[in-house]
Amino acid sequence: MQRRIPLIALAAATTMAAAALTGCTSGGATELDTDADVTITWWTGQSDEAESILEGLAAEFEDLHPNVTVAISSGASSTEELLQKLSAGFASDTYPNISYSFGSWASELESSGRTLDLRDQVDDPSFGWDEFSEAARATVQPTGEKIIGFPALVDNLSLIYNKTVFDAAGLDYPTEEWSWDDFRDAAKQLTDPATETYGYAYSVSGSEETTWQFWPHLWQNGGEILNDDGTAAFASDAGVEALEFLRQMAVDDKSIYLDQTDTKFAQLFAADRIGMMTSGPWQLYDLNTAGTQYGVTVLPGTDGDHQTVSGPDIWALFDTQDVNENYWSVELLKWLTAPEQDLRWNVEFGNLPLRASEIDSPEFQAQVEALPGIDIMAANNENAIKSRPTVAGYVGLSEAIGSAISKVLQGQGDPKDALEGAAQKADEALSDN
Repeated sequence: MQRRIPLIALAAATTMAAAALTGCTSGGATELDTDADVTITWWTGQSDEAESILEGLAAEFEDLHPNVTVAISSGASSTEELLQKLSAGFASDTYPNISYSFGSWASELESSGRTLDLRDQVDDPSFGWDEFSEAARATVQPTGEKIIGFPALVDNLSLIYNKTVFDAAGLDYPTEEWSWDDFRDAAKQLTDPATETYGYAYSVSGSEETTWQFWPHLWQNGGEILNDDGTAAFASDAGVEALEFLRQMAVDDKSIYLDQTDTKFAQLFAADRIGMMTSGPWQLYDLNTAGTQYGVTVLPGTDGDHQTVSGPDIWALFDTQDVNENYWSVELLKWLTAPEQDLRWNVEFGNLPLRASEIDSPEFQAQVEALPGIDIMAANNENAIKSRPTVAGYVGLSEAIGSAISKVLQGQGDPKDALEGAAQKADEALSDN
C-alpha cells in the first residue's frame, strides 16, 4: 500500500548522532517530580512537510511545559531502518522515549522488554481511548499483555468507483448495501475487452498489497489469519471460499486487471480504464489532481458484514528507567493525539483523523471539500474491527499467502492447494521468530 506519512529523507549525521546520544541510559529518576527539567527523545519517522509540522507541535508543547525539552528528529534514513536502530539501541541503552513504528513491529517491540505499559492509565477519560478504532487499539496491544503506545496513523480499504466508467456502462453507482455478488455482477458489466476496460483491479505482485486486500474477504466469510496457537489459519473453508470468489472473477469472468506492479492499476483507474478499486485515503489526492470523476463507499459485504482491513501505525513508548521521562512521554502523546492537535497533524496532512470526534470538525470538513470521499473513509474505520497480526513472522506469512493468491488469480493453481501450501510456509516463518 502507499502512504504519505512514513516517507523519510536522510537526516544530517550530526542530528542522528545527537538523537542516539540523548536516548536512555540507566539510573534515571525514580520518584516523580513533574516540575523537574526533563528531555524527551522522539524519533518521528517523518521528513519534509510532515517533519516540519511535528517539529512545530513539539515546540508548542515545550512552550506549554517549560521544564520539558523535546529532542525531535526523523530517527533514521528510512522508516524500515527504525526497527534495526531501535534494536541496536536496546542493546546499548541508547534508545528513544518515543518512536514511530509500523504496526507489524508491535509484538517484536513488546518482546524487547523495553516498552511502557499503559493498561492502568487508558481508563482515564483524558485519554479518550474509546475514540480510537478497534483495529488501532488492538495494534498497540499486540499480545494482550501490555498497551505499548498510541495510534499514530489509521487508514482502511474502501471501495472507490469511477463514475465515468459506470456512466458509460449505464450502471447505478455502488452503495453501502452492496454484496460481493452485486460487486461481481457490476465488474462483469463494466469490463469491455474492445476498450481494454476492466471492472476491478487486484495486485498480483505477491507483496503486502496482494495480501491485505484479501483479509476482508477472509474475515467476512468467518475466517481468521492465525489460530489461537499462533499457526496459520487462513487455509480454512472460509479462506478457500474467499479465494475461489476472486479466482472466478479473474479467470472465469476476466473482469479483473491483474497488476504486477502495485501502482499501474491506480493510473488506469484515473484514466477511466478501471471501474472499481479497493484502496485508501492516499489515492484521493492523485485522483483529484487527475480530475477523475469518482465516488467512495464501504466495501461490499457478506450477509451484511462490511468489515474492512486497516493498517494502523503507532507511536511506541519505551521505558527509560526515568519516571519523569516516562511521565512526560505519555503526556506528549496524549496531547499530540488529542483532537485539537490531530486536526493540525493527520488531518492537515491529508490523512484520516485518529479519533471519531474529529469527523464533524470544520478542519476535517475542509479536507472533505478538497478530497471528496475522505469522510466516507473516516466513517469506514468503524468497520475496521480486526487488526493484522503484529507477530514477528507476519512478513513471511504475508509473502507466502501473497504468492499463492497471485498464482491462483493468474490461473496457476487451485485455491485449496495453494492456501494449504502457503500455510505450511507461513508456519515455518512464524516458528522461526
